[in-house]
Amino acid sequence: QVPLVESGGGLVQPGGSLRLSCVASQFTLNYMAVGWFRQAPGKEREGVSCMGTSETSAVYVDVVKGRFTISRDNAKKMVYLQMNNLKPEDSGVYYCATPGPLCDLRAEVIDSWGQGTQVTVSS
Repeated sequence: QVPLVESGGGLVQPGGSLRLSCVASQFTLNYMAVGWFRQAPGKEREGVSCMGTSETSAVYVDVVKGRFTISRDNAKKMVYLQMNNLKPEDSGVYYCATPGPLCDLRAEVIDSWGQGTQVTVSS
């Protein structure tokens, strides 16, 4: 599986917002679930959010519920993660990946990772 390419990270103050983007330039996303994962220094990579092939089927880990919103545009082969009210503990490298046809937030099911995009939340 060719990895997706992430962008949009940066340095933001606590309470701020960022919108991450991810593009699948070499394959269609139409029949794949898409997910966002993150890895903080010294911690394991963890799933943050996933959206199935239906745009109404989004799932989030509890710590980001109400603050993060995942979306997808299959025609553009794009996946987005809108992150609001960011906290220092949201800092890390964020990755976009396709776990398969169904959502799965376990990082171990991903067999190909992109470079990720760094998110730093700090005052």
